[in-house]
Amino acid sequence: MPIEGTPGTGLTAERMREAVQRISMPDELATAFGAFEFFDGVPRSGSVDAVFDALDVMRAAEAFLIGIPGASLVAMRSGLRSAGVTSPDIIGYTDPRANSGGLYLTPNTETTYGTTFLDLKAWGPTVIEAPPQSLCVVDDFWFRYVTDMGIAGPDHGAGGKYLFLPPGYDGAVPDGYFTLRPPTYSNWVVLRTLGGVPAMKTTRIYPLAEAGAPRENTFVNIADVPQNTVHSNDLDFFREIAQIIQEEPVESLDPERAGVFAALGVVHDQPFAPDERRARLLDAGARLGAAISRAIVFAPRDPAAYYWPGSSWKNAFVGGSSDFLRAGARLLDARTLFHYFATVITPAMAHAQVGAGSAYAYTAEDADGHVLDGGATYTLRIPADPPAKNFWSVDLYDTQTRSLLQLPDNPYPALSSLEGAVRPDADGSFLLWFGPKPPAGHETNWIGTVPSKSWFPMVRLYGPLEPWFDGSWRLPELERVTEPVPAD
Repeated sequence: MPIEGTPGTGLTAERMREAVQRISMPDELATAFGAFEFFDGVPRSGSVDAVFDALDVMRAAEAFLIGIPGASLVAMRSGLRSAGVTSPDIIGYTDPRANSGGLYLTPNTETTYGTTFLDLKAWGPTVIEAPPQSLCVVDDFWFRYVTDMGIAGPDHGAGGKYLFLPPGYDGAVPDGYFTLRPPTYSNWVVLRTLGGVPAMKTTRIYPLAEAGAPRENTFVNIADVPQNTVHSNDLDFFREIAQIIQEEPVESLDPERAGVFAALGVVHDQPFAPDERRARLLDAGARLGAAISRAIVFAPRDPAAYYWPGSSWKNAFVGGSSDFLRAGARLLDARTLFHYFATVITPAMAHAQVGAGSAYAYTAEDADGHVLDGGATYTLRIPADPPAKNFWSVDLYDTQTRSLLQLPDNPYPALSSLEGAVRPDADGSFLLWFGPKPPAGHETNWIGTVPSKSWFPMVRLYGPLEPWFDGSWRLPELERVTEPVPAD
């Protein structure tokens, strides 16, 4: 038999009035997008378009923030193609090392890079023979980690054969390979070798069908080729996203992000052709997203982004996860921070270990909290005994492009202990100088800057040691020595 219950008393008349108040809409709502008018909760005809314009701008800004990883690799591939890297068997490299001639997100000037893109749609199953004693990474086209090759990979630096299978592949899988199934057809390959260019040129990339007689690879020195590998910050950003949406399987992207793009007209198997109104709103949203990204990079509000209390030195990889996850939640700002000004995703970068990998710290302000000005002179004292097993370096970057600072007479805007030219003081510390003119007597410890242009330094410790991890060795702030001088 059912039991008849006793209802609760419910809300008082006053609390019901309060509830209606909380769920209702006023006749006029002031917003950052203007005032919206309603009649008893229904938007008036004159406000409907304005409301949807606001929705499109907000979604466009969100699409920018969540789409940066993919757009970044679309731009990377476009830039490499302009430099002659047009096929997986063509490998671009930087000899003797990377320089400021091209636009790349925060590369270092101490490394010789090699790079290409796999095309699993055109080639099918593809083999990479990784060189021994290398540090190589493969990321998918949405900039998600696929695998390390070399020292941090399953071959542990001995060299090995890696087989990449295209999405949906159901054919035979031969033995003798480290086999990967990336979710995208295009995959970015980054090569670094301890043996330099000769060792890098032992890399082989070929279709699995040619395993019996692999083709020779072509190596192209792209160090001095002007190129842009940085994604757009305007309407063209969505054209970059449209490329990857069209090329890759629908399943390669989670439905939530795909839904944001689709709501803005970026849909798989449909042309991206926004009308004049939609184009205007997408452009505004992209610019807003770029503004938000710059705030997240240069002035993050997450305390975990700062290395030490009261310090402006920041960590590019907040959270220590290459998936940007913490307690099951995506660290959205951390993902934006990293991808807006850096490249290459691998757990080896996200979580450095004592004596292995690299540690990074950057800032864009001086000891007084002012943005660094290329017309002024600054100093930075690297404390004695920098905790780097291998070496340390400081590279300067352009705050607009997040690429190496372009100087008229120096393609390598950096200082490094590797070169042995940086002179220590009597106490073992290193006083570094930054400014438009070399300070007399300190030329070997100086990097030039550009008047009327801002910049930011990144300090790298290669093989960071325990004093870095336990905080007993810390970077001080940059000190302004002179006021800015006008540009010529």
